[in-house]
Amino acid sequence: MIWMSELPPYIPFFLAALLVLVTHGNVRNIILLATPVLGGLHLWLDVQPFVPMVATDVLVTAKELSYQVTVFSYQLEFMRVDKLSLLFGYLFHIASFIAIVYALHVRDTIQQVAGLLYAGSALGAVFAGDLITLFIFWEGLALSSVFLIWARRSERSINTGIRYLIFQVMSGVLLLAGALTYYHQTGSTEFNYIGIESTAGWLILLAFGIKSAFPFLHNWLTDAYPESTPTGTVFLSAFTTKVAVYALARGFPGTDLLVYIGAAMTCFPIFYAVIENDLRRVLAYSMINQVGFMVCGIGIGTALALNGAVAHAFNDVIFKGLLFMTMGAVLYRVGNINGSDLGGLYKSMPKTALLCIVGASSISAFPLFSGFVSKSMVMTAMLQEGHNYLWLMLLFASAGVFHHAGIKIPYFAFFHHDSGIRVKEAPNNMLIAMMIAAVLCIFIGTQPQYLYALLPWKVDYWPYDMTHVLAQLQILFFSALAFVWLNKQGLYPPELRSVNIDFEWSYRKLLPAIARVSYNLLHAVNNGATRVVQQSWQGFQLIFQASRLSKYHLASSWPTGSMVLWIGLILGGYLIVDVYFLYIDDH
Repeated sequence: MIWMSELPPYIPFFLAALLVLVTHGNVRNIILLATPVLGGLHLWLDVQPFVPMVATDVLVTAKELSYQVTVFSYQLEFMRVDKLSLLFGYLFHIASFIAIVYALHVRDTIQQVAGLLYAGSALGAVFAGDLITLFIFWEGLALSSVFLIWARRSERSINTGIRYLIFQVMSGVLLLAGALTYYHQTGSTEFNYIGIESTAGWLILLAFGIKSAFPFLHNWLTDAYPESTPTGTVFLSAFTTKVAVYALARGFPGTDLLVYIGAAMTCFPIFYAVIENDLRRVLAYSMINQVGFMVCGIGIGTALALNGAVAHAFNDVIFKGLLFMTMGAVLYRVGNINGSDLGGLYKSMPKTALLCIVGASSISAFPLFSGFVSKSMVMTAMLQEGHNYLWLMLLFASAGVFHHAGIKIPYFAFFHHDSGIRVKEAPNNMLIAMMIAAVLCIFIGTQPQYLYALLPWKVDYWPYDMTHVLAQLQILFFSALAFVWLNKQGLYPPELRSVNIDFEWSYRKLLPAIARVSYNLLHAVNNGATRVVQQSWQGFQLIFQASRLSKYHLASSWPTGSMVLWIGLILGGYLIVDVYFLYIDDH
């Protein structure tokens, strides 16, 4: 059955997760490795789009190849294939294979099952043809991925995972609300171009924005990813944000607002990454920076920009995964990932250091590495559409990437002062996974035509012309020169054991503090008002009891007497008001 084109590509991952629960040892490892390999071959050989993508704002889908089910009054499409979904399908099979190889030494059923369910949910999301099906897999991503954070089994990871889950579930609730509103407005839940011309569009954009780590909605990523296990972070880096990028490319191409949001995303993480001591947290900020380039490309909406966005998503999964793997290997061997405590590791982990340099070169967009062939597409499209000031922001962001990811990561981990730490090289399975990613970084960087052939929109572009190459080399050269000069002058932010305050401080510390102060203030006001009312009432009772009226026989039973008293007061008040209005009418 696996070779039937109608079989949704996420089914093998869900079946494998069940088999992993009841197997052990080599049998389990074979199942883990075979799942992405056989699934990828099935996708490559048997699943083909019938309708090519075209360079328009609205994506053309392939209705001939779909698997639909009617639930209540909703038409659910569990498999919709076109070149956009296929590209991400190929990517997620490659990413899951690399992550599984990297984690082969792990003997943790929870992580292995969660990783398979997480990859399967990502595949389900990119092949979903309607918003309800997308919501199902959207929540599957949240529920499966949180166990990769909790798998570290520390108090901090548990608390972080809870905060992470709150954000992810919030995104799902917004998506469901948007889907139902969209159905009410249009009578359809089909997932194609949505736009922001309606309330439903804004709700869905916000849902996608949370998972894309838009500004002020980004701290779930920088908070959670560094707290996951060394292997779990590799899975996390591959799927959630890239599913969100896919969803934006499907539902909101050409939305101008995304250009500005993306430009902000490319710039603000740089300042945090430069001063951050935890090197995996540096990479988490760097991930937001790279997603910003993708969001810019989607916002521009031309064929070149959209191709650049999805191509950069493809490359980012591989080179960012490579960097997370190298830092995960350091954490696995050393037990620490703070830049202030590392240095000199190239002596005992030379292979990991070399592979880290490959990842750093790729994310920095060095010519002949994968980042160069995709990032330049977005930069070129930005200039073509006349966004000159935003292009300068992206230029600054490119230089910043080289500072915090291209130089800082390998320098402070492997080549800074000799910390005296001597450990073993990374395990063989980790090295193999890192080598696969490094080879792909170099292959795509030197032979980009193979990646370009998979892109959804037809466009004529070649990155290796003299202008692009020289401009990029100049940026990299002057960025490196600035790094060296700042270090020599003692102006570069030192690696310190510190806690950096980001926007998350507002909802982790500030808002709870305001809530406590507000509660205490309201509680005090309520108590004071209650005392005043009680004292006033008691005084009134004393005055009443001392009066002749209290001797009246109806007052001998206080409830009855009070009822008669209040009825008398109300009727008297009504009579006075009635007489007043009669007087007004007469005059």
